[in-house]
Amino acid sequence: MKLTITSTERVVTINEVPARIWEGTTETGVPVTCFITRVAVPESVSDVEHDRFRAELEEHAPPSAEANWWPARMVLD
Repeated sequence: MKLTITSTERVVTINEVPARIWEGTTETGVPVTCFITRVAVPESVSDVEHDRFRAELEEHAPPSAEANWWPARMVLD
């Protein structure tokens, strides 16, 4: 499965761990909401790439109305 996701401004706490809400779609267009607690890049990336990644990681979109329902309607299996 492949996802295309965008970081939002919203951060929630799940099991005492902060998680930023990311929203997006699968390859086939199914909408998804992701709760991201960590993102890492390999040590092998150049300093320039690492700095670019760090800058991009700071970009956040406003959350959708659906994202504001979380975690109230969240069910973790």
